Amino acid sequence: MDAKVFDKTKLPSRYVTHGPQRAPHRSYLYAMGLSQEQIGQPLVGVASCWNEAAPCNIALMRQAQAVKKGVAAANGTPREFCTITVTDGIAMGHEGMKSSLVSRDVITDSVELTMRGHCYDALVGLAGCDKSLPGMMMAMVRLNVPSVFLYGGSILPGNFKGRQVTVQDVFEAVGMHSVGKMSDEDLEELEQVACPSAGSCGAQFTANTMATVAEAIGLALPYSCGAPAPYEIRDRFCAAAGEKVMELLARNIRPRDIVTREALENAATVVAASGGSTNAALHLPAIANEIGIDFDLFDVAEIFKKTPYIADLKPGGKYVAKDMFEVGGIPLLMKTLLDAGFMHGDVMTVTGRTMAENMASVEWNDGQDVVYPASNPITPTGGVVGLSGNLAPDGAIVKVAGMNNLKFTGPARCFDSEEACFEAVQNRNYEEGEVLVIRYEGPVGGPGMREMLSTTAALYGQGMGDKVALITDGRFSGATRGFCIGHVGPEAAVGGPIGLLRDGDVIAIDAVEGTISVDLSDEELTARKEAWKSRENDHTSGVLWKYAQTVGSARYGAVTHPGGKAEKVAYADV
Repeated sequence: MDAKVFDKTKLPSRYVTHGPQRAPHRSYLYAMGLSQEQIGQPLVGVASCWNEAAPCNIALMRQAQAVKKGVAAANGTPREFCTITVTDGIAMGHEGMKSSLVSRDVITDSVELTMRGHCYDALVGLAGCDKSLPGMMMAMVRLNVPSVFLYGGSILPGNFKGRQVTVQDVFEAVGMHSVGKMSDEDLEELEQVACPSAGSCGAQFTANTMATVAEAIGLALPYSCGAPAPYEIRDRFCAAAGEKVMELLARNIRPRDIVTREALENAATVVAASGGSTNAALHLPAIANEIGIDFDLFDVAEIFKKTPYIADLKPGGKYVAKDMFEVGGIPLLMKTLLDAGFMHGDVMTVTGRTMAENMASVEWNDGQDVVYPASNPITPTGGVVGLSGNLAPDGAIVKVAGMNNLKFTGPARCFDSEEACFEAVQNRNYEEGEVLVIRYEGPVGGPGMREMLSTTAALYGQGMGDKVALITDGRFSGATRGFCIGHVGPEAAVGGPIGLLRDGDVIAIDAVEGTISVDLSDEELTARKEAWKSRENDHTSGVLWKYAQTVGSARYGAVTHPGGKAEKVAYADV
């Protein structure tokens, strides 16, 4: 592409590259080896969440080099930078998990600050672990410069005694080990073989769910989010993304031209159809907030309610992301839903074409059973269900993919932290038929809205996954399975009904009708609310304190700023 098509006088980089007064700025660019020609081209941020914390992120720096080659080939000047990411698999089950959701907004903020501070004209963002995907997409729609999203790719499945395994099996093995169902030797072998390569957790947990969202929402190139991290084809997707962002810049196609209300509905559709993570119901409203679109938990749940569950993916099913990629990828899932009328085909995407145009050549694959026909779904409604009732006036969410029993009633057993509940589970200090309640783990109360995978996996490993229910104002991992309800709002820390529960209160959950209630009168709940006192939090300084001061309700995405509705001008237009 000829760089002359770009009018730098209308791009943000003019503030650092044009005019005599910018000579000091240009001197810094020359110091890094840039030529006069390169300085005169658009500056493209290549943002990566690379780190050495986990396999999810370890391949991102290498992939970023392929992106830079693509940008340069299309007459752009790439400027690589890194931001943080917190890896849930390592943060899980202890205080570190309080950092996870907070990191999403820190990623968004840090990408914004880097782009603003250095006046970059476009953005290619690479992400691997759970919160880095929505964090990067939020930055793209907030900045509204031409952008392409890239997923680092999934991990390959492990093999344990002849069967395919993921990290989910290791978490559940902890529960099995605690009740004598697995030996020390088998647990040690399993932990050594479960994660055999670079890449994000391989099943339809949060990372792969949000990667599926990235293609469906139109910010990622078709097929790019399905290829596993070790596959060399990833470099081709990366180079193509670098070239494509330059085309978007030339055509002035921006993220807010792509991420519309209809695109958000498409994103929610693929989450439900793939039995994806409940975390998507937190991240989609947060992405919508950046643009100023009203799209909360109840809007997401409405899409879930009418979408068939058609992708047989773990943890509710039997396949992993690699398997779906090899039979047709995310486009196969999307084309199936599009042809059946469940998706909007006329939305713009980063290809510069509509979703329907992108899907025109995708054909059904008869030789696979990963994706079912929409006319013959695994279940007629989505793998994720929204709930509401007097226990959750602001809503709650449950993943039902793979579950047989969708109703549960039992007495409450209340815990004021995940650690307290996990200790009870480890010691088998609970009864079949109970509803375990973990509260004060919401966005404010945590702070940080921790995931509860260690507890839920231990229950499942003990063989109790369908014999008890668990509800929380915190979150669940995409790897969670069983009758587990998260995002209960309002949260306990702000006086929500979940904070008013007492041991023995009878809770009824109905994932068919979409209800969650406690058998208490309005008068009793009011009386308990009047007697309720806020709980003191240990985090009185630092980033978690700062997060708790600004974070909002999970219903609206647990966001930390007013978003697009309060915006007067987007960065792209400065």
